Amino acid sequence: MRPIKLVLLVLLILSLHSQSLSKKHPSIEALLDRLDSLLPTPSVQESAAKGLLQRLLPTHFHSFDFRIISKDVCGGSSCFLVENYHGPRRIGPEILIKGTTGVEIASGLHWYLKYKCNAHVSWDKTGGIQIASVPQPGHLPRLDSKGILIRRPVPWNYYQNVVTSSYSYVWWGWKRWEREIDWMALQGINLPLAFTGQEAIWQKVFKRFNISKEDLDDFFGGPAFLAWARMGNLHAWGGPLSKNWLGDQLLLQKQILSQMLKLGMNPVLPSFSGNVPSALRKIYPGANITRLDNWNTVDGDSRWCCTYLLNPSDPLFIDIGEAFIKQQIEEYGEITNIYNCDTFNENTPPTSEPGYISSLGAAVYKAMSKGNKNAVWLMQGWLFSSDSKFWKPPQMKALLHSVPSGKMIVLDLYAEVKPIWNTSTQFYGTPYIWCMLHNFGGNIEMYGALDSISSGPVDARVSENSTMVGVGMCMEGIEQNPVVYELTSEMAFGDKKVDVQQWLKSYARRRYMKENKKIEAAWEILYHTVYNCTDGIADHNTDFIVKFPDWDPSSSVQDESKQVDSYMISSGPYETKRRFLFQDKSSSLPKAHLWYSTKEVIKALKLFLEAGDDLFGSLTYRYDMVDLMRQVLSKLANQVYIEAVTAFIKKDMGSLRRSSEKFLELIKDMDILLASDDNFLLGTWLESAKKLARNSYERKQYEWNARTQVTMWYDSKDVNQSKLHDYANKFWSGLLEDYYLPRASFYFNEMLKSLQDKKKFKVEKWRRKWIKMSHKWQESSSKVYPVKATGDALAISRHLLLKYFP
Repeated sequence: MRPIKLVLLVLLILSLHSQSLSKKHPSIEALLDRLDSLLPTPSVQESAAKGLLQRLLPTHFHSFDFRIISKDVCGGSSCFLVENYHGPRRIGPEILIKGTTGVEIASGLHWYLKYKCNAHVSWDKTGGIQIASVPQPGHLPRLDSKGILIRRPVPWNYYQNVVTSSYSYVWWGWKRWEREIDWMALQGINLPLAFTGQEAIWQKVFKRFNISKEDLDDFFGGPAFLAWARMGNLHAWGGPLSKNWLGDQLLLQKQILSQMLKLGMNPVLPSFSGNVPSALRKIYPGANITRLDNWNTVDGDSRWCCTYLLNPSDPLFIDIGEAFIKQQIEEYGEITNIYNCDTFNENTPPTSEPGYISSLGAAVYKAMSKGNKNAVWLMQGWLFSSDSKFWKPPQMKALLHSVPSGKMIVLDLYAEVKPIWNTSTQFYGTPYIWCMLHNFGGNIEMYGALDSISSGPVDARVSENSTMVGVGMCMEGIEQNPVVYELTSEMAFGDKKVDVQQWLKSYARRRYMKENKKIEAAWEILYHTVYNCTDGIADHNTDFIVKFPDWDPSSSVQDESKQVDSYMISSGPYETKRRFLFQDKSSSLPKAHLWYSTKEVIKALKLFLEAGDDLFGSLTYRYDMVDLMRQVLSKLANQVYIEAVTAFIKKDMGSLRRSSEKFLELIKDMDILLASDDNFLLGTWLESAKKLARNSYERKQYEWNARTQVTMWYDSKDVNQSKLHDYANKFWSGLLEDYYLPRASFYFNEMLKSLQDKKKFKVEKWRRKWIKMSHKWQESSSKVYPVKATGDALAISRHLLLKYFP
């Protein structure tokens, strides 16, 4: 009787806790019920989960049995239960996994594989899936008689940023999307953004308002820049979109949505934010349409600058917004009630008068609700952080309270660094999702704030009068720093703070398929250095190789007595958690973001390489090793750059020559290093773009989009480089050798010539030369870059360690 009494007690506690949540968020409970009613039948979700198992672990397809259960079993909340299957083990299922949706079943499968079989699931580009540790069918580890019950403390695990579709997903076909949706389900993600293919929907909607294809050619951005065209930052840049693109992306979206739904996810669809084609002004001359200010063009070029916003107070806004929602329902069916809209993101209202702001918010929601009476507005809370001078408490409250209670959910987008929930009285009663932003531009940099991630969601959830309803990941680009994303995903299920140091030991054992003391010691160092950023600085990768400073050294008046490379001073043990600046703050030299002791991270690298003979068969080890070697060399290159420009200021020709040659040599060596792992290759990005093309024109256009996004990004002219150049920089083999290397070489050659001729450094000459080089590289399609690695990554890494840190 004791086990039965224990189960009844657990269910009673869960039920009471669920009731307390319902009292706090009754409208959220009603929304969850409506969303559940839109999901496919239990048999469809069970079948989808079995399909995932077949793709993940085909040898064990018959080793697991999956069953959908009612939330009542879990006290009214979402949960999964993992139990022993009672029956003959060698001829049938061994483990029974029950879940309230297909996602919960997949999460339960992932939990079992992680914590009972030491398996590991990672993106393919960060090492992939490690399942060699899973015992053969018939020999899977048993659980104790009670099994495992894990419930969500909050309803949702949200995923994606509105720009992830451009920085990471843009060139994906269905097979890659299928793997991503599998990864999402295994991580427990049940509220994903679904923005693919919306231009085809807009084409049909705007046709009703007499907008022509030619008008839309001037409105839509190119494939790699759609996110910013959707937000009204630009128009036509990289376009136009072909009929093939529009049709293929709509078909892809239907496949994406179908699979998300089968697994029990609630997709978030786009809604109308007010961004309209220029031609609408002529068709509706009385409409309240405003031309927005220049967004990052070099000279306001009207071919892509200064888009148009239809004021939400205009009746036409309601008509277009309603038509867009209804067109999506016509295309996809009624599959969700949650719609994203960010009308005010980087678009400040014309007045701060709360009444006016409230009327705008009400109009935005009215457009949604007329299209879907049950619509709920999901809004990024980035505006409250990025434009905090405008969004004071009265303005925030006016916007958040402009819609009916329970009809808005806010993403606390940057909560791991700059949370809003704790300074806004929990968003003034509005439900919100605690989110990690983490990555900008899809940059490749080892970085994170693991302590914040391991405690922040719990602090938010248990705080007084908490309105938190989920945990989310809102990175701009994926497929980097897998440790950060695995921990964040676990926090969506965690009701307690995580002991990160112990968790990392388990993580390393799973990730590399075996225990290794040196690797454990290396990860302990990385935890206290690379993955313990507390300086509050947004980590756009500013390392000088990939974001070369646009800086005129002749204009610097340097006090030679100052220590310009103070970060190389002995730091002491990392346990002291001291911060280390890149250089003296009073220095006028360029600065790159550095938040840790480089000497400690070199120790971690040495430990990693010492473990190489034991672990090199692991693809995840190889990825992490190459990434760590890259990180160390990149920070060294920052130091070498400072030494070079300091030598120029001191007019020391010999030191300038040596330092500049070392900087260029570092780029060449890093290109060789990155070429030794499949996941750091420019060719993969370019070839995936070309693969989507149906003809030679599209092939050229897509390759230009792909090359431009990761380099110049936006428009440039003569001596004025794009204001966004290197925003999406990447440490990729091929890009270093053919783009970053010549740019740096031009710069140092101009420096040497300046000292030789005893003349001022000609910064504009350098700019003109490298901008011309960039344009030529962006337009080029003659060179085909490799998509397969070459070289022995471990041998190369050991050689580079001895070469640069003898």
